[in-house]
Amino acid sequence: MIGIVADDITGANDIGIMFAKSSWQVDVYPYPFSHKKMGTFPPDVLIVDTNSRLDLFENAYNKVYESTKTLQSLGCEQFFNKTCSVFRGNIGAEFDAMLDALGSEFAVVVLGFPKNGRTTMHGQHYVHGKKLADSEFRHDPVHPMQHSDLVEILQAQTNRKVSIVDHEIVEQGSERLKQEINQKRSQCHYLIVDVKDQTSLQIIAEAIKEEKIICGASGIAEELAVVINKGDNHTRLVSIPPLEKGVLCAAGSLMPQTYNQVEAMKRRGLPVFEMKSPILFSQQKEAYLEELISRFVTLLNEGQDVLVHSSNTSDIVKETKQLGASLGFSNTEVSKIVSESLALVVDETLKRTSVNRLLLAGGETSASVCNRLGIEGLTVWKEIEPGLPSCISLNDPTRMLVLKSGSFGSTDFFAKAIDHLKEN
Repeated sequence: MIGIVADDITGANDIGIMFAKSSWQVDVYPYPFSHKKMGTFPPDVLIVDTNSRLDLFENAYNKVYESTKTLQSLGCEQFFNKTCSVFRGNIGAEFDAMLDALGSEFAVVVLGFPKNGRTTMHGQHYVHGKKLADSEFRHDPVHPMQHSDLVEILQAQTNRKVSIVDHEIVEQGSERLKQEINQKRSQCHYLIVDVKDQTSLQIIAEAIKEEKIICGASGIAEELAVVINKGDNHTRLVSIPPLEKGVLCAAGSLMPQTYNQVEAMKRRGLPVFEMKSPILFSQQKEAYLEELISRFVTLLNEGQDVLVHSSNTSDIVKETKQLGASLGFSNTEVSKIVSESLALVVDETLKRTSVNRLLLAGGETSASVCNRLGIEGLTVWKEIEPGLPSCISLNDPTRMLVLKSGSFGSTDFFAKAIDHLKEN
């Protein structure tokens, strides 16, 4: 069993599908995790979602430390610390926590995910060909990424030494790369490896398949799933509930990819509603959300699909932040209030309908909804696009969900996901 600690729910599913599509059984559980939540047979890959990307440094450390200890006690011998593919969040704290929990002093870090436009060259990270500092992540409302050098970003968050392996060494093959890793093992604690393309990941996977600790994005997991011999395991039969009514979609991400996906659904004629964020900080909030819920219930009970999204234009986002600040809320707290309001809308809508298919966009939105719905675990199901799978809840009532990272997916992903949810 491979043990993975992920810092958000969409990232947990993202790495989960990399193994699941190679016929590994993959389960995701929220922190805190207890083995009592597992069924009779353990999965091949056990993922704990700490939902710690927006936590304070110390809280993130403690969650990852405790989760790693639990995975170790369950017999995991290989570990993966899954982080954001552009290093947002408590990267140093979480990497350090895993090493401390395992009594180790070395991990290989692979952040490249070419199928989703993330590459690393000479230690500089790129997003769809743009340096990270010049990409859309420079304007992230909580974690603005203003640097592109991965060694610099990670070194600022840890006292352990960080080093790099250039892509020119990777291109010499897995044996040469393995030699380089072994040579640097005593010279640094975190070794970041360049990723030029998918071939780079194939070479890296062969070289690191026996490494105890791997950190970074999910792209490398797709190739690891191919080269690691997982042996035999029991296959759990998963019961998929029949489709009831329409599909409820909720988007809270402010990334341009999600914005474009929402706009695409408007053009298709799907009923799309904006949950106006400024109202969430007014006395009209309760009545306003109730009005939205009532409209969604009516449409869904008629068999229509519905999409609700939080305000996603720069002027309204700015106004929302200012309103929140005037009430004493930080940007992180404002973000959580918006996500929790979307979660309330989803929860109340489900209580008044028999809907059991959900599409959620954004890590915070996905986490808030799953928490409010009391989802105790998920099994990763089928891939729709790279890093974007469907999953099935492991506790009653059984639901099928798609939890989408805000920055992932093609413009027509929502349409693909709705079709997938209706066909499976």
